[in-house]
Amino acid sequence: MNKLIDKLIIFVFCLALYLTTVANAYVIVMVLAAIIFSAASSYLDEGRITAGIFIAYVIFCFFEPVSLAFLPLLCYDVLISSYKWLWLLALLPLITGLNLLSGTASVLIPIFIVVAYFLKKRTLSLETMKKDYFMLRDQAKETALQMEKKTQVLMEKLDYELNLATLKERNRIARDIHDTVGHMLSRCILQTGALLVVSKDEQIKAGLGSITETLSEAMNSIRDSVHDLHDEALDVQVELQTLINNFKFCPVKFDYDVETNLENDLKYCVIAVVKEAFSNIIKHSDATCVSLTVREHPGLYQLVIQDNGTKKVYSDDRGMGLKNISDRVTALNGNVHISTDKGFRIFISVPKNK
Repeated sequence: MNKLIDKLIIFVFCLALYLTTVANAYVIVMVLAAIIFSAASSYLDEGRITAGIFIAYVIFCFFEPVSLAFLPLLCYDVLISSYKWLWLLALLPLITGLNLLSGTASVLIPIFIVVAYFLKKRTLSLETMKKDYFMLRDQAKETALQMEKKTQVLMEKLDYELNLATLKERNRIARDIHDTVGHMLSRCILQTGALLVVSKDEQIKAGLGSITETLSEAMNSIRDSVHDLHDEALDVQVELQTLINNFKFCPVKFDYDVETNLENDLKYCVIAVVKEAFSNIIKHSDATCVSLTVREHPGLYQLVIQDNGTKKVYSDDRGMGLKNISDRVTALNGNVHISTDKGFRIFISVPKNK
């Protein structure tokens, strides 16, 4: 667009000079010729073609000296280009043809060529700046997107680390309660029980019995609290990753896509099934790769364990491991499907509780 404006400015200057220099019936012919040459040079901006059009116009100027008035318009396309010294050819028709033009034209045409040079230089500078601006803008957007992705990954990692730290702290608290308070209460219960046996006073025995009942209730309450803490601290993804890290038989591809918190029965079922499946792979498979997928769907949970082993021997009534898997899943109203088409595959689906 800037080049078009530049050429329009130069064309107006050249047209004004041309109209003041020539006065005959064929004025419009030279104007159209200049427009055609210039338009072709701009449209076919391919270096050699532009140079060829410029040389053709220079030759045309030898036959029609009045067309020198539009020479700056054609020089605009070759100035500051791969053929930038080609404009010197314009000096040849200028030297031989200016004597046929007025003195004003002989001065203004070189001036217009210089103006064309500076307009072309300004336009190229603006285009370079515009290109650099768009490049920087795109780089900034790309950097912002990369930073956003990295921030998201860091936030997810931070959430995971916080959740893992919380679970570890809950396990530590549960373990400390079990190891300290639980043991102390157990010792108190044993001590009061021993006192009940050796005591002869009925009133004291009644008091000791009441204390024993209270201690037993406290012990049961602490035991329930410890179990609740442990159940809440049980993270299926972390436990499965631990099992995978300890599974040295072959590489495991792990895909975990569960958003909601699983119920405790389902947590223990998934972990037990994966343990049993890994044990069976070690004992009976010649697999070199295992895939473990845990995925949540709108109405059910899905667990798939598959290896690429070649052993196809399988019987529904053989082995306690597969029976234990089937019993655990059936207890949750789930389904188990086992296939050996492409390696050994266990497909389990458990419906969500409404």
